[in-house]
Amino acid sequence: MTPGARLNAVLDLLVQVLAGPREAAPAPDVLLETYFRARRYAGSGDRRAVSDRFYGLLRRQSRLGWWLDRCSIDKNDPLVHARARVLADLVLWDHEHPAALADLFSGQGHAPEPLTATEAALAQTLHGQPLTHPQMPPPTALEYPEWADPYLRRVWTGRLDTEMQAMNRPAPVDLRVNGRRATRAEVQGMLAAEGIASRPGARAPLALRLDRPRALTGTGAFRQGLMEVQDEGSQLVSLLVGAAPGMTVVDFCAGAGGKTLALADAMGLSDDDDENAGRLIACDIDRHRLDRMAPRLKRAGLSAAVERRPLMTEDDPWIAHHPGLADRVLLDVPCSGLGTWRRDPTARWRLSADDVAVQMARQDAILDHAAPLVKAGGRLVYVTCSVLAEENEDRLAAFLDRRPDFAVVPVADAWPLDGPVPCDDEGLFLRLSPATTDTDGFFAAVLERVD
Repeated sequence: MTPGARLNAVLDLLVQVLAGPREAAPAPDVLLETYFRARRYAGSGDRRAVSDRFYGLLRRQSRLGWWLDRCSIDKNDPLVHARARVLADLVLWDHEHPAALADLFSGQGHAPEPLTATEAALAQTLHGQPLTHPQMPPPTALEYPEWADPYLRRVWTGRLDTEMQAMNRPAPVDLRVNGRRATRAEVQGMLAAEGIASRPGARAPLALRLDRPRALTGTGAFRQGLMEVQDEGSQLVSLLVGAAPGMTVVDFCAGAGGKTLALADAMGLSDDDDENAGRLIACDIDRHRLDRMAPRLKRAGLSAAVERRPLMTEDDPWIAHHPGLADRVLLDVPCSGLGTWRRDPTARWRLSADDVAVQMARQDAILDHAAPLVKAGGRLVYVTCSVLAEENEDRLAAFLDRRPDFAVVPVADAWPLDGPVPCDDEGLFLRLSPATTDTDGFFAAVLERVD
């Protein structure tokens, strides 16, 4: 594909995003997968260039929109709007000179149609301007919705700029090595032999970080079940559970099983082990998500070792029939997902304060329903991929008021690794973010049943 053809591909994708309200924008990874599935001729370099530009436009959409509003650009026609956004991005982000844009917008060889007089004037107006203007309000300059401002300022007092700038950068690709089957160095070497460069993670002992995103499902390490894609932050909160051989562990909101696999690794489970290795139960109210876990378990050699337990509801009768069952209960509860914004730049615009309130009520209910599974002296580990205090500290405070038989274990006391603990100022809870740990945003708390 020529540079112009790549730009036209970006326009095709962006039109689909702009055709409806911002709150209903489709996920960019789904759009890209569908687009390229129909265009097998596109090479890896083309896919990477189109993806980078497309994601970049989404990460900069609030600031670009501010400039288009100042220039009175019509946003009613999705194609006109998309062309103006791409044009503004080339001038403000890439610092392209207006005179050089004619080669990209030539109308030849699948390139976009030539610039209109209005578009050429827009390029001249924007030339030499900064993408982030001093007059932009903070939500615009830092790319987050206005409703989120008080929520973010509460948790990131004095460092909102730093945290949101990191949240707006592309997310890396992290792997977790299956420690029962290979060492980190062995998997790193296997990937290198296939031309995929990686380096050890900064904190998690089984983490590898790719130098750049690559297709992994065809690699020998993936096919042999030697590794899984998992953010290093997710690996760290899994380690905080403290799962060990011989324990009974419940992953209450297991989903597709990323943390379940990490827990199984920590417990030393495999399909060849006897029952003395422990018991790991993966629960979820979404049976289809548990079904999607099956091929991952098979590849890792865990099909028989991990019990999958579909729940009809979050207060399924199975819970009442198993009081005090578990040494450890992991609650990776549904949440706003705010900590993962860098992976999907459109997610922030689909979220509302009402959505956060709905999740808060659900988090309270899950805590109450799952707590009876924890045995005396056992631990409940509460996890979200949100940074908001409303979904984290506030939920725990309310839960502890309702359940005085649980107490917080300071994260420093439960931390299983050497080195500094990424925690809050009081040292009670684990707090991860793109700015502080170069991971997704996570919160985790360890509660012990003391009765």
